[in-house]
Amino acid sequence: MISRLLAGLGSTALALAMASQAAAQDSAANGEADSAPGFDEIVVTATKKANAQNVQDVAIAVTAFGAEQLENQHIRTLDNLSYSAPNVQLDDVGTAPGFANFSIRGLGINSSIPSIDPTVGVFVDGVYMGISAGILFDTFDLEGVEVLRGPQGLLFGRNVTGGAVVVRTSTPGNDLKVEGRLAVETGLNKIASAVISGPLIEDKLAAKLAVYYNDDDGYFTNRFNGNNDFGASETLIVRSALNFTPTDTISIVGRYEHGRVRGDGAVVSNFGLFRRESFDISVNEEGVTRNDWNQASVEINIDTAFGDGKITNIAAYRDYKGFVVSDIDSSPSFTFHADTLTRQDQFSNELRYAGTFGRVDVTTGLYYFEQDIDYIELRRLAGGALRISGGGKQAQTTFGAFFSTDWRLTDTLTLSGGLRYSWEKKRVQVQNLAGNLCDPIGTRTCSSYGFRDSESWQDPTFRVGMQWQPTSDTLAYAFFARGFRSGGYNFRNGNPAEAPGPFDAEKQNSYEIGLKQDFGNVLRLNLAAFHNTVLGLQREIILPVLPLGTTQVIRNSANLRLRGVEAEATLRIGDHLTLNGQLGYTDAQYTRIFFDLNGDRVINARDFALRPPRLSPWTYGASANFTHEVGSAGEFSARAAYAHRDAAWSNDNNTGLLSAGDMIDINFAFETDDRRWKFSLYGNNLLNDQTEGNVSPLPFFAGSTFSSINKGRVLGAELIFRY
Repeated sequence: MISRLLAGLGSTALALAMASQAAAQDSAANGEADSAPGFDEIVVTATKKANAQNVQDVAIAVTAFGAEQLENQHIRTLDNLSYSAPNVQLDDVGTAPGFANFSIRGLGINSSIPSIDPTVGVFVDGVYMGISAGILFDTFDLEGVEVLRGPQGLLFGRNVTGGAVVVRTSTPGNDLKVEGRLAVETGLNKIASAVISGPLIEDKLAAKLAVYYNDDDGYFTNRFNGNNDFGASETLIVRSALNFTPTDTISIVGRYEHGRVRGDGAVVSNFGLFRRESFDISVNEEGVTRNDWNQASVEINIDTAFGDGKITNIAAYRDYKGFVVSDIDSSPSFTFHADTLTRQDQFSNELRYAGTFGRVDVTTGLYYFEQDIDYIELRRLAGGALRISGGGKQAQTTFGAFFSTDWRLTDTLTLSGGLRYSWEKKRVQVQNLAGNLCDPIGTRTCSSYGFRDSESWQDPTFRVGMQWQPTSDTLAYAFFARGFRSGGYNFRNGNPAEAPGPFDAEKQNSYEIGLKQDFGNVLRLNLAAFHNTVLGLQREIILPVLPLGTTQVIRNSANLRLRGVEAEATLRIGDHLTLNGQLGYTDAQYTRIFFDLNGDRVINARDFALRPPRLSPWTYGASANFTHEVGSAGEFSARAAYAHRDAAWSNDNNTGLLSAGDMIDINFAFETDDRRWKFSLYGNNLLNDQTEGNVSPLPFFAGSTFSSINKGRVLGAELIFRY
């Protein structure tokens, strides 16, 4: 299969290259060769070098979105990008709104337990988000988003075996910028934001204040009580920044953000009551979501003559609190309701140096991270007659040291390599789900913890590779990387015969080859192929069981082989039309199994036939972007996009299926010539596909499921003012 795909991609590349040459010749014949614009340059910070790099010069598979692309696609949350890159699934698990279950190249988590480390790390302005809770709420004021596919442990540390999502907010500078946005969407969803940024002291001190407000009346109808405003939420985010440049070689950027979300609980359907694609919901507990966070960071950059380099230090603090009430039985009966309280605070500091010594680029640094997690879960069962609760506390400390280098052997050939060593310790207290010992609403603590333990893990992460760049338009690369994902503990342990942990770290060996090629100003083609082996894979086996409803067992269950291919292409047709396409395929196979995956108490062919959760074998899509000047009045633009994602299993024992998705989005916009005003009309998910973040079988009646569902068709209008 892989060889056929590679052959097919090669044929496609050849055909597109011939098409690009023909188009270039046509342009030259019409006298347009010198005036045809090139591709927009999007810079990325993924390599942590002294200066950001053009995405085409980075020898990793990365899909980067600049501020204009994010604006044109009306990206409001990170999961809006879920269909925009090959082999990428950026989903909200839905059990607790805003809880990310990201998966890249078949490596992801399937859990809302905050003690479970992600396989895809999220970094905001260089700061790692320690837990997956509170990740998928609205965002704005962005300079760019980078989706890095494949293991990124050398520069980003543990728990990025699948990849990393790097988010950059805007930095104030010497130019005064004022921007306001108003949008309204079907639902009824009202969105407003304002950003003012500019100098306080010319060339010395600049400031920014950004405010975002979203009032969503709720998209869904609850058939239990006729409420057609189910899923309502209100979001407020206030973000500020100061940029102090005391000298030409020193800059200090301080950032602070406060966020608040209030709304209904999980939006869930039950496929034992309603068919898929119906968007039908009937729950007697509409639930509650309350989330608050504060985060602050200080980034210091010092240019140094040593290696013509830069010293960077990023210190950051974040605290998060989330309270959720959800109807887990997803039915009009009071069978299984759950209250959860998650509190987390973290501190991190990264000190690094990046410089160049002749033909050698060096990036090295030290990293420190600590966080405390407190999680309480209360299950109200059988009409409230039975109360079962549990949870856990975790204190975590992480140290890391890394060294990465690029050695230009010749003008076209570069050898790269690096090593990172990480040490991590977790100290936990866990109360198994049992009698009424914990109350997230009342005492906000557990009366006792039956399990106390501590464990540490240490592993090297390394990478060695080669890249060949014969021209500025061609980059070919190959590398081998070793990564690991930290071990941990299960805060939702419902089986007294099973210890809450520790489960051990999982390790990954990854091989990748890639090509990034520009054919003049006409065609851009990026290809990648990968082969990954995961050893000691952490699997969360979700079993329906009475009276708990469901229980989870987490073990190092198997070894897994992942392999696949990816392609992204951009084709310019004249000065006004740009076509984009992306294709991804991932094949997965368990090679060894140590722990029964499907719960039938034996390890046999049925276990080996299972597939990892959140792995859609095929992802693909295409878009067309048209721009045209309207005299001296301004510019009209139009965008139409289609994307497909195969169905995927929601859980490890393959009993809950996430629907395939076919997304069609459109956008029409007019921007005045002075770029002061921009008005857009847009539609997302025009086919009204129902997709889910989670489908978990329940034991209460035949076909019963907990199925968190996403919005269907959304139509909107947006007005932007800039000064």
